[in-house]
Amino acid sequence: MILLENVKKIYKAKSGDVTAVDNANLKIDKGEIFGVIGYSGAGKSSLIRLFNQLEKPTSGQITIANRVISAITGSELRKARQEIGMIFQHFNLLWSRTVRENIEFPLEIAGVDKAKRRKRVDELIHLVGLEGRGDAYPSQLSGGQKQRVGIARALANNPQVLLCDEATSALDPETTDQILDLLLDINKRLGLTIVLITHEMHVIRKICNRVAVMERGKIVETGPVLDVFRNPKQDITKRFVQQLTDSEDTNETIESLIEKYPDGKVIRLQFIGEAVERPVLQRLMQRSDIEVSILQGNIAQTNNGSYGSLVVHLNGEEIAIQQAIEGIHQDQVELEVIAHG
Repeated sequence: MILLENVKKIYKAKSGDVTAVDNANLKIDKGEIFGVIGYSGAGKSSLIRLFNQLEKPTSGQITIANRVISAITGSELRKARQEIGMIFQHFNLLWSRTVRENIEFPLEIAGVDKAKRRKRVDELIHLVGLEGRGDAYPSQLSGGQKQRVGIARALANNPQVLLCDEATSALDPETTDQILDLLLDINKRLGLTIVLITHEMHVIRKICNRVAVMERGKIVETGPVLDVFRNPKQDITKRFVQQLTDSEDTNETIESLIEKYPDGKVIRLQFIGEAVERPVLQRLMQRSDIEVSILQGNIAQTNNGSYGSLVVHLNGEEIAIQQAIEGIHQDQVELEVIAHG
């Protein structure tokens, strides 16, 4: 569906060239929700603007739906852009137009007749849950409602691809979840390919099928979300995963707990997918002559399954503890020894 091949974007500056996107290679399948995550300055905003040619690549090739979009210009490019919708962090609505008029705007530009425009706008208002707000102006809307207008406008021309540029960064956590649920629903209903960029792992966890991690213009890691959670390879990816698996004071809490358990071993278990539902601790206590104490734990849901971590203390004879650890490995649960007495 979408293919980036050796794509590079270099900005010219007085102080020298700035490489915002450095030899990016990506393949995004039709109908999937693909996330790009990175901290500020990673190059993700420059990357997503290459998809619809708001930014032109310095080199490389971008193909969307078998069309090399990086090689077209003029009317052909304008037509191609109708198949690529985009929503923004700060909504980019026309403040002098009502909700209906904002949604209708791209249809006017495309030359759609008035009756068809009205029908399409009604469909979109229903789709994004803005019934009764069609005659309101942006200043009368909440942040979440404004983004719903942005989504409806982006979908006006029945695009194949929806680009989301930090679409939830300006929203509170509850509204963020509502917008993510809406995007997930639209993806399932319409089979729409969604590409989003974010600095929040929560967004990736909640709706994405696959993720690419960017750092200093480079894509340093890609894969299915659960695989990245299970085995993050790069340090930056590990930090993003820790946003979900560890609370801000987790390490301090664990350190204080370790002081209370000078004997035995403190271990961290990581559960991925079906492993979350396995009675690992029950089996452990049944087959081992050791004491098991749960110190801390959490479970997060992703679009592809569950991910959880559990910190436990094992106390008993050294041989029994080692046998217990081997038994956990046999249950295909990731294990890390944090401390041992």
